[in-house]
Amino acid sequence: MSEQQIPFEPQWYEMYDEELFRRELDRRDFFRVVGGGLVVGFLLARGAGDAFGQRPGGQTSTDLAAWLHVGEDSTLTVYTGKVEIGQNIRTSLTQVVAEELRTPPGQIRFVMADTELVPFDQGTFGSQTTPRMAVQMRRVAATARELLLDLAAEESKADRKTLTVKDGKVVGPDGKPTLEFGKLTKGKKLAKGLANTPPVDAEKWSVGGTSVPKVNARDFVTGAHRYASDTKRPGMLFGKVLRPPALGAELVSVDTKAAEAMPGVVVVHEGSFVGAAAPTEHAAAQAVAAIKAEWKTTQQIGSDELFKSLKAKPAARRVVNVGDKKLEATYTVAYIAHTPMETRTATAEWADGKLTVWTGTQRPFGVKGDLAAALRINGEKVRVIVPDMGSGYGGKHSNEAATDAARLAKAAGKPVKVVWTREEEFTWAYFRPAGVIDVFGGVNKDGTLVMWECHNYNSGGSAVRSPYAVTGQVSEFHQVTAPLKQGPYRALASVANIFARESHMDDLAHEIKMDPLAFRLKNLKDERLRAVLEAAAKAFGWGKEKPKEGHGFGLACGTEKGGYVANCAEVAADKKTGKVKVVRLVTAFECGAILNPEHLKNQVEGGVVMALGGALFEAIQFANGKILNPRFADYRVPRFADVPAMETVLLDRKDLASAGAGESPLIATAPAVGNAIFHATGIRVRSLPMVPNGLKEA
Repeated sequence: MSEQQIPFEPQWYEMYDEELFRRELDRRDFFRVVGGGLVVGFLLARGAGDAFGQRPGGQTSTDLAAWLHVGEDSTLTVYTGKVEIGQNIRTSLTQVVAEELRTPPGQIRFVMADTELVPFDQGTFGSQTTPRMAVQMRRVAATARELLLDLAAEESKADRKTLTVKDGKVVGPDGKPTLEFGKLTKGKKLAKGLANTPPVDAEKWSVGGTSVPKVNARDFVTGAHRYASDTKRPGMLFGKVLRPPALGAELVSVDTKAAEAMPGVVVVHEGSFVGAAAPTEHAAAQAVAAIKAEWKTTQQIGSDELFKSLKAKPAARRVVNVGDKKLEATYTVAYIAHTPMETRTATAEWADGKLTVWTGTQRPFGVKGDLAAALRINGEKVRVIVPDMGSGYGGKHSNEAATDAARLAKAAGKPVKVVWTREEEFTWAYFRPAGVIDVFGGVNKDGTLVMWECHNYNSGGSAVRSPYAVTGQVSEFHQVTAPLKQGPYRALASVANIFARESHMDDLAHEIKMDPLAFRLKNLKDERLRAVLEAAAKAFGWGKEKPKEGHGFGLACGTEKGGYVANCAEVAADKKTGKVKVVRLVTAFECGAILNPEHLKNQVEGGVVMALGGALFEAIQFANGKILNPRFADYRVPRFADVPAMETVLLDRKDLASAGAGESPLIATAPAVGNAIFHATGIRVRSLPMVPNGLKEA
């Protein structure tokens, strides 16, 4: 699975009319599941929600659907295919519904990512939950509000215009009548499609825009909250899979007799898949260790040959060679791992020919389709339930653990749980793509950018085009054959492309002896990007004082997935010892109207800290099909000691639609730090990570 194979730009299709909506509800026996009441929903286009999540002709449906049920006990239940990965969308979406229904957030309950209960959803990725799903939630909740007012007017015989919704009730101008939602829906089975009801304007928000506490926060801090890896089923066994000695190895022969002789062990051998299930995880591991297998391996390249391999066929230069000063440079980006706190996990159970899988995935309906295809069963017989996950960072799109558990459970006749070890996670998951980026830029002495050409090999096309004003820009992504399995990572390729661009912009400014901030502002036409750059510089105190000996200042900016960010960094760097320490980081961030300031700040700061790992020291080392550092003892991630003093400035644009913030905070950290290193030492580092073994002269 590559970044280019995963669609990140959902398109819109026609909405079901009310008759089709009612028919869809009948098909799912919705009222049988939830009881009476009122259901409002935005549903998939005709044919979009079949067993495999496919539209006719095999095209994957990309609608974002949502249902809202107003129960007879006044509980509001929202059904969505989105998953909670730690980004706290359960809280932000609760705020959206509470705002439109004028209801306390505690009265709202979410059912998420259960393919038997929720409408089809393409997946939780690309920072699309807030700009797309939240918009649909608003419309659904606003429609429900107006329908409840209609029901109240009919019930009370009051003038509809005199009624309002407040605190989860419909009230009149003098407080009478006061009708609870449950009373209005009691004994009814009403299904309504989405109406064109305008949502509450951001300037008038009372719940949105406030720091509503995290939903069920007490359960999280006390350890009561259950994650995918906490799933338990009666009679459950534990599964392990036989792994090849190297990536790409082919199974030649296998002897499972010793493993099959172990008490309580079930061994499965289907083609190249070999695994075992046992009463304990340790017993399952022992069974797999007892299996004798012969493998055929092939010679493969290693880390030391990676970048030469990716740029085996360099693109011809196309821009006109102009400018008083011209610079050409090559930047490289290593493979890095997602390192989620919770490794891949799945629990599978078969009953009456139907498969249910509890797993951590960002694509519940996609995994449902994958399971149906892999096991050759009808998709209607597959149910995927996604409990909350201990993070994903774009790394949990694939279905390996779910398929492994399902195969083992089918053979064992009992539920089977598979939890990847950390070494399996490092080795058999996919990685953020490595890349080579060539940049050629030209600038006049007055600071005008007059030439720009950029070629990215392999790491991706996100943010490959420069936002700076330059005539005749050429910015291209070249897909090439990669040696390792690669796929989406938080912020996609924008981290790599913005690192190359913002590093090169600093070098051009240095060539003409111009302040890096002034140089950017002179060539920047995007007012939103300019605003975050100016805000970060102001908070940092850019230009007001010089750094002390051995320290340097750097800045960078960028935009991705509707988020705008700028970082200013202070770095302490010692050329003699090679030691580098990020001392201070100021981040300015803007993503439209802010739904929850405190949670947004947490999201931004978490992204910045995560970005420090890839900027400074994270890199996958490999040779001849083997990952050489598949454990935290050998793979360095940011620690508390690496976290600098941080300041976050949030720009709240209530005049703009809200965008997501799960990815864009990462994109400007590496170049800001790299520019600060250059300022402190005169050493320009053009590779990510920049200082895996300390700072070295180029």
